[in-house]
Order: sequence, then C-alpha cells, then structure tokens
Amino acid sequence: MVGTFDLLPVAPEILVAVMGMLLLVLGVFLGDKSFRLISWYTVLSFAVTAALLLRFPDGTIPAFGGLFISEPFAVFMKILVLFGGALSVLMAMQYAERQKIARFEYPVLVLFSVLGMMMMLSANDLISLYMGLELQSLPLYVLAALNRDSLKSSEAGVKYFVLGALSSGLLLYGCSMVYGFAGTTSFPGIADSMSLMEGAPSMGLVIGLVFMLSGLAFKVSAVPFHMWTPDVYEGAPASVVSFFAMVPKIAAMGLLVRVTMSAFGGIADQWQQVIWVIAAGSMIVGAFAALRQTNIRRLMAYSSIGHMGYALIGLAAASAEGVRGLMLYMVIYMITTGGVFAVILMMTRRGQQAEEIDDLAGLAKYNPIMAACMALLMFSMAGIPPVAGFFGKLFIFQAAVAQGFYCLAIIGVLSSVVAAYYYLRVIRVMYFDEPVNELDRVDDAPALFVMRGATVFALIFAVIIWPVFETLTHAVERLLGA
Repeated sequence: MVGTFDLLPVAPEILVAVMGMLLLVLGVFLGDKSFRLISWYTVLSFAVTAALLLRFPDGTIPAFGGLFISEPFAVFMKILVLFGGALSVLMAMQYAERQKIARFEYPVLVLFSVLGMMMMLSANDLISLYMGLELQSLPLYVLAALNRDSLKSSEAGVKYFVLGALSSGLLLYGCSMVYGFAGTTSFPGIADSMSLMEGAPSMGLVIGLVFMLSGLAFKVSAVPFHMWTPDVYEGAPASVVSFFAMVPKIAAMGLLVRVTMSAFGGIADQWQQVIWVIAAGSMIVGAFAALRQTNIRRLMAYSSIGHMGYALIGLAAASAEGVRGLMLYMVIYMITTGGVFAVILMMTRRGQQAEEIDDLAGLAKYNPIMAACMALLMFSMAGIPPVAGFFGKLFIFQAAVAQGFYCLAIIGVLSSVVAAYYYLRVIRVMYFDEPVNELDRVDDAPALFVMRGATVFALIFAVIIWPVFETLTHAVERLLGA
C-alpha cells in the first residue's frame, strides 16, 4: 500500500507527469497552433519542479520500499536536467517555427523524456532503473525523427531506435545476470551480497556488471558504443540535437555514478578497468575523428564523445574527488554546449539551415558579437584557461593523479591538445577567412539569450566556482554515505 510518506519524495515526478498529460490533452484540442503556449507551459513546469526540489529536506528519503530514493546528489542532478530541458525548449521555439516542425508534441515529448531522466536519477533498484531509462529513451527516438519530410531525420530516428534497443538488451541481460548471482535487484541489497562474498566477487556478477556498463555507455555515447552519435547529430533537427547533447547525457552520467558507486562500490577494482578503457577510447576517438569533420554538427558529435571520456576519468578514479570533478565537468559541459548549439540554431542562409564549418567564414566581420561568443565557448570546450572548461579538466585530472591513474591523465592531456586544433579551426574560419555568403541575421531572442548567458558563465566561472564546489561536495558526501 502506498502511503503519504511514499508520495512525498516522488512529488516532483508526479508534477511533471501530470503536466505532461494535461499539455498533451491541450495540444490534442488546440492542434499545432498551441506549440508556443505548450512550450511556455513546459518551461514553467520545469521551473516549478526545480523550485519544489530546492525545498526538499536535506536528507536521504526512500520511497516505495526502497525502489526510489531522494537525496542531495539526485536533487542536484535533477535540477541540472530541468535547467537543461528548459533551455532546450526555449531555444527550440523560434527554430522549430522557422523549420516548420512546430508541432505540439515536441515540448510534450521533451517533458516526458525529462520525467524519465528524473526517475533514472532516483533509481535505487534495477527495475526502477530500467523503467526510468526506457521512459527517457522512447520520446528521444520520436524526437530524432520529428522532421518527417527529411530523409536524414527519419534515418536518424530509425538508427537511434535500433541501436537503442540493442543497448537496452545488453543492459537487461546484465541486470538479469546480476539478479541471478546477487539474489536481489535493489542497489543496497547488491552491495550487501558482495560484502558477504569471500575473496574475489563471483565471475557471473562481474560479467553482468560489464553488460550493464555497456548499456549505459551507449546512453552517454562513449566508445565503443558511440556509432549512433555522428549520424543522429547530423540527421535530427538541430534543436532536438541540442537537447540530446545537453540533457540525456547528464542523466545517464548520474545514473552511471549511482550504479557504480552505490551498488557496486565494493568491487571498484573490477569496474575501474572497464571505465578506464572506455574513457581512454572516448578521448582518443573524440579527438582524432573530429579532425576530419567539415559539418559542424558532426564535429560537435565527436566533441561530445571526447567530453564524455574526460568526465569518465572522474568515475574511473572511484573517489569523492573524482565524482565531484565529474559533476562539475558535466555542469560546465551542459552550459557551454547549450551556448554553441544556440549559435548553430542561428546559422541560417536565406532561411535554410547552414551546417558546414566554412559557413562561418568571416563571421567576425559582419556579426562580431556572435563570433566573439562562439570563440569564447570554443576556448572553454578546448579547456584553455581562464574560461570554465579549464577548471573542469583541471579537477578531473587532479582526481586521476591522486588515485595513481597517471597514464589516463596523460592521455587526457594529449587528447586535449589534439582536440584544441579543431576548436581553434572554427575560430580561424570566423576571424581570418573572407566571408563569401553571409549568414542571415536571425532575431531569435531565446537563442541569443542562451548564447550570451553561456558566454558570461564561461567567463565568470572562476569567480563562482567555490560556492558550486561546496554544493557538489555536500551532494557527493551524501551519495557515498547513503
């Protein structure tokens, strides 16, 4: 029987679910002309839910027999997801109208996907983990194919769905093996069963964990499960890609941290090796494969693969400092990526979306503010001091060195040097190439707001880093102590 105390920790998710159903009904009655209205209500829903989460008691609150848990780590990551979701919907408003994909289902699908991400972040059991993951993924497959008139968009949706189903299969197979050898699906129960094992953990349990990590690696587009990323980034509508790049990776990374550090923290020696290989592979592939890209969305796809590799260094360290560095890295990644995609959304020529890096040629001469913002965001993604991205990499590498992962830190530094080349290439094209066909001056207020806001964030991050750091430290302490 569900009690009042069970419903309290789930109140934010219930609010999002109710708003999703109400907005769906509203959209059915009003049609696509309600796109803007539903988009604003979606942003309002995210804001109210985030405010509700901020009022939550500072403690660990389980619900539904331990299937669901609310604690500071989950609350922090959920607020981040809601913030990213709100930014994505805001940026999509005018873009979707320009590209004639302004359908009322768009913000509703984003809302339901965010609901799934919130459930993932509070999952404390393999069953609730899978439910949250699928609730997140199903709307994403539809969003990728939202532009039905585009062959590339339909292809992106099909590819994403097929490979997503494969990753779900790997995850489920891993979960079934873990259940078979641990005798339980709850995270605390799995942790207890491992503490009772004498000597090395059961081989079946370790293999099950590897399958689970494979399924989760797909969700963060980490090597070798990154194949879908460039094609989906290129084919799906740019506003949808901005959502893919910013938000689901935050939730998937949070879930990865919870699974490894909470349920399997007792066998860190086993999964650290897997994470080490995935992190190194992602950084190397992300750095070298991006060098040959001429399409800016494919470049951002390989950039995201590389950034996931850097973030996973923090997890490979398997320490409080590592998890804190990972969270800080994801905050910086989400905001700077949002700023870059705001620029990409405004790259239009005679009303058509421009996608090549060469389309930015001479941007500094006829739109110096946009060029300056893009340049600073590229500096941040490259990790050049004193902008925000530098601090993200600094804390990640410090955590790796503190745990003796010197080789991984060196791979990270070297791949950062390689990656800096393609970020600086974008700046060179904007500042040193002559404009051939100028881009349109797009009066897209939400995208301009996100672009300028992300740039200011990257510039002043050195000033605001310590309050953010204290919040992260508290959240990590509660996660590892839970």
